[in-house]
Amino acid sequence: MKLWRNWGLQARLLLAFALLSVVTASAVAGIGYVRARDAIVQQAQDSAVVDMTNKLQQMYPLQAGAPDPAQLNGIVEKLRGRTITVAAIDGSLHEGDLPVSDITPELRAKVGSGQVAWQRIARDGVTALVIGSQLRITGGSKRSQTFPSGIEVYELRTFDNESETIAGLARDAWLTGGGGLLLAMLLALLAARSVLRPVHELQRAAHRLGEGDLDTRLTVRGGDELAAVAGTFNSTAESLQKHVGELRRMEADARRFVADVSHELRTPLAAMTAVTDMLDAESERLPGVSGQAVRLVSRETHNLTRLVNDLIEVTRFDSGTASLALDDIDLADAIRATLRTRGFTDEVETDLPDGIRARVDPRRLDVIVANLVGNALRHGEAPVTVRLTGDAAGVRVEVADSGPGLDEEVLPHVFQRFYKADSARGRSEGSGLGLAISWENTRLHGGQLTAANAPGGGAVFTVWLPRTTEAEQ
Repeated sequence: MKLWRNWGLQARLLLAFALLSVVTASAVAGIGYVRARDAIVQQAQDSAVVDMTNKLQQMYPLQAGAPDPAQLNGIVEKLRGRTITVAAIDGSLHEGDLPVSDITPELRAKVGSGQVAWQRIARDGVTALVIGSQLRITGGSKRSQTFPSGIEVYELRTFDNESETIAGLARDAWLTGGGGLLLAMLLALLAARSVLRPVHELQRAAHRLGEGDLDTRLTVRGGDELAAVAGTFNSTAESLQKHVGELRRMEADARRFVADVSHELRTPLAAMTAVTDMLDAESERLPGVSGQAVRLVSRETHNLTRLVNDLIEVTRFDSGTASLALDDIDLADAIRATLRTRGFTDEVETDLPDGIRARVDPRRLDVIVANLVGNALRHGEAPVTVRLTGDAAGVRVEVADSGPGLDEEVLPHVFQRFYKADSARGRSEGSGLGLAISWENTRLHGGQLTAANAPGGGAVFTVWLPRTTEAEQ
């Protein structure tokens, strides 16, 4: 059954038609052959019995008395040309051309009782007929009356001509069945093509539609079920095109809105940042609540600035305008610079062997490492380690912390935008875009960013970057 399901529709149609043709042709030809054979054999048998009876009647009546061997020989001579054997009254067989072994005791018993009897035998692989009858003698008060003489005559009739006719019928049946099979296969092929042509068109159209060609439509032919399917497909494609167009328009509007708002916020945020930096520098001199308020405003202003910058970066990824400025750099030096600039050097343990080089975008690598290390410091526990390795294909940067790790429900979502795993990571600061931006930057390089839990505990984020990007290959 599994193999049958793996076959194509055309192969199944051809096999079904072939089986139907073979079964039908075999049944019709077989029944016709058997009935024709029986009719031919029965007709030949009846004809042989009548012919022998007529021939024997020409010898009536015999004189009463037991015939001597000379008279039996005379009877055999009169029936010359036939394969016969004559039995005398005393039961002895006067063998002629018919072997005595072909005469069964059952047949002799029937003939001995005065009946005209026959029996089919197989001789040299061909059906033959042994017919037996008694000759009659005159007797009684009326000379016209005859009685069984006790002299039995047995004749062998072969069905050579009939066998040839039957063989011809069998040959014709095979030829008819073969012709019917070829015709059925031809009709099955034509039917399969007529059915599969619109199915293949539907498959190709569905494939194009799945690849994003929403203008794909089918030509509706006729009014059968396949035409109805084509009409339904066209209606579905039209509806899908309408909804997708609306979603794309809404998504474009949303992206444009975010980009416009982000760009509009940059100028006032730059001014606010400058002011808050000045206030932050003087916060230590301000009394009590005033100093706390200034530090709070400064921190939130910096968070808002980071959020706006992240949103602008996200809009570049969504619009496809993000690009790489590649440079051949020593990755260990670049990672050390990132940690030093962010003030992470004293909080992070490193394993950064020198001499591992790759062509990457230094700015985007800085964003990737800063986001991963900052995330580990905020949500994990010390110590946080950064390890660099490389091979001929690419380089690997691994950032691990010693915290509780990530819940299994969180792992599939850590790189989604605005996703915050508060319940899994204790507390959550930031916009929820850092890991998503790191993932996008890694993908832009043709690399991979994955998240997992270390066997001993703690979250492990692994960045793999190729030595050479796909754009340069």
